[in-house]
Amino acid sequence: MVQVWIVLAFVCLLRSSQAINVFVAQQNPPDPCYDEAGQPKRCIPDFVNAAFAKEVQVSSTCGRPPNRYCFINEKGEVKTKTCQICNASDPRKAHPPSYLTDLNNAHNLSCWQSENFYQSPYNVTLTFSLNKKFEITYVSLQFCSPRPESMGIFKSMDYGKTWVPFQYYSSQCRKMYNKPNKATITKQNEQEALCTDGHTDLYPLTGGLIAFSTLDGRPSSQDFDNSPVLQDWVSATDIRVVFSRPHLLRDLDRHYNGRDGKQEEISMIQDSYHYAVADFQVGGRCKCNGHASCCVKDKAGNLVCDCKHNTAGPECDKCKPFHYDRPWQRATAREANECLACSCNLHARRCRFNMELYKLSGRKSG
Repeated sequence: MVQVWIVLAFVCLLRSSQAINVFVAQQNPPDPCYDEAGQPKRCIPDFVNAAFAKEVQVSSTCGRPPNRYCFINEKGEVKTKTCQICNASDPRKAHPPSYLTDLNNAHNLSCWQSENFYQSPYNVTLTFSLNKKFEITYVSLQFCSPRPESMGIFKSMDYGKTWVPFQYYSSQCRKMYNKPNKATITKQNEQEALCTDGHTDLYPLTGGLIAFSTLDGRPSSQDFDNSPVLQDWVSATDIRVVFSRPHLLRDLDRHYNGRDGKQEEISMIQDSYHYAVADFQVGGRCKCNGHASCCVKDKAGNLVCDCKHNTAGPECDKCKPFHYDRPWQRATAREANECLACSCNLHARRCRFNMELYKLSGRKSG
């Protein structure tokens, strides 16, 4: 009988141990930056729409004071013009910037809208801060108004201090931006912004999409891991969209009057000059150079990479102290490029990297 109790106690202990192990495994999921054997491997943060539910700074919003705006409805060959009031003080009639990045419902679009334009210039800017360096895959906008006739997408890598162009859209690339239409990208100009007349037509009158892919057509995109040029090209801390020109009176007049012969009042036509956007997305990943699987907020509330592989810095872009035995490198699919501890045999409190020693050692230790 005693032996039976001993066996039962052993079984219960074994099951309890297994349950604890399962619980521990659930509490501590595998680290994506290391394989099952504990060896370092490349890891990257999740792909996200970085703009979702975030604030966008805009240079113009309708409704202060309340104003009339008009838009064209089209069903088959029949076109009608409808006018409504934008009133920033009335939630039912307001079109605030928060609508740019809220949850997009294709069946019930909520639209940010600019003021009306009665004369040039027609520039309106949307500026979004990522609050950290990201690697951008795409920038997209879905419009409630007709798409702009001319617009540009820009990026900053220094938190808005300086800006460089990402992409231009215009039916008059040379006139508007001094760029040829649909230039060819080669390995010699992979960081050059292009201009295209695609997606600049008046139609569709609503629901039109402009989507810019940062790597589309770039020759080195197939070998991104080994292209510092493209790694730099897709990096940004801020994104800015500049609408430069709507479709003007003659465009709307030609499309509207040319088919049904009705002459619209000039004021109604001018009240149609505005930009309206339902959805603004910035798709990409927190930039961590392959040395982190996520980004977290530090003690100061700043977004930083949760660095592994003995790396440090906001983008895991350097080796952490006392790990300078070989130069820092970005992780690739083939090699994690972990930073290695200095071999000082406990005879030093600090160390530094020496490229000459590294070369003399056959690139093993510096």
